[in-house]
Amino acid sequence: MLVIRSARKSDLDALIEMARLAGSGMTTLKPDPEMLGARLATAEASFAQTIAPEKRDYMFVLEHTVDKSIAGVCAIKGAVGLTEPFYNYRIGTLVHCSRELNVFTRMETLYLSNDLTGSSELCSLFLLPQYRAGFNGKWLSKSRFLFIAQFQHLFTEKIIAEMRGYQDENGDSPFYEGLGRHFFKMDFDHVDGLTAIGKKSFIAELMPRQPLYVDYLPESAREVIGKVHTSTQPARRLLEQEGMHYEGYVDIFDAGPVLQGRVSELRAVRDSVLAVADEGQPQGDTEHMLVSNTSLEHFRMILTRAVPGAGRVHLTAQELSQLQLRAGDEVRTLTLNPRKNVHG
Repeated sequence: MLVIRSARKSDLDALIEMARLAGSGMTTLKPDPEMLGARLATAEASFAQTIAPEKRDYMFVLEHTVDKSIAGVCAIKGAVGLTEPFYNYRIGTLVHCSRELNVFTRMETLYLSNDLTGSSELCSLFLLPQYRAGFNGKWLSKSRFLFIAQFQHLFTEKIIAEMRGYQDENGDSPFYEGLGRHFFKMDFDHVDGLTAIGKKSFIAELMPRQPLYVDYLPESAREVIGKVHTSTQPARRLLEQEGMHYEGYVDIFDAGPVLQGRVSELRAVRDSVLAVADEGQPQGDTEHMLVSNTSLEHFRMILTRAVPGAGRVHLTAQELSQLQLRAGDEVRTLTLNPRKNVHG
């Protein structure tokens, strides 16, 4: 069986191997022992509440309960851009008009922006290929929303998620090759690696501050602005299902879309329910449900079948053990899939 739990320092070796499999383009998950070790230390401090909320980095792992192996990872950062710059391109429009020549043109532009500074961020979602079956990927992605619903006060009202941008069959980013390479004079993986370890000063030093006209880019670069990596398409759909949406911000290197949402409008915040855990088998019409304990430091979550919206949730002795709970303890529940006409 599988359980989602708060990450700890002892997960380092498993996460390094997972980062190797993730490949390029995932800036927050690189096979760098020092970086990942520091993130896990921050994660432990985050769950223990020994650092300020805006400095926190809540990392979660999907663990196999039999052999304790790690099948997946995901994370939520309390706030981005407060200790180092957080850059995106904002897609805008410039209008050029000449009455004398009767010419009116609208030109799409890219503005180097720090607009999303201070937002909470969903990041580092990765699931080992052998576990990409059933509901594992959907559960892992949506688990973060249930955590936010339980601890809403720890996050900013705006939450974002940077989606991995499109790469061709050779693993190259058409957007980077058409724009970024002209300024940075280095390979995409090198630039991506520098930002992963917090070295971002070169962005301000090398990138132009004035708007860039999209029409000046090669067609191959224009076509992929706001387009996600093929393997990221399911992840994008899941986030949009939970209340995230695209508002015209993209990554400065691969032009992957940045999804945004208001925490108060997330499905999990609106629809999740606090309930009491009972030992036993559920009675009635059940659905797949995310069920978590309500402990910050020892957060744990399972996927099970239960009656949606019920004030009491029946769990087996094994499930209670996975959540480190006893009958009578409080849990938070959410349907895995949005319920049709849930509000009326």
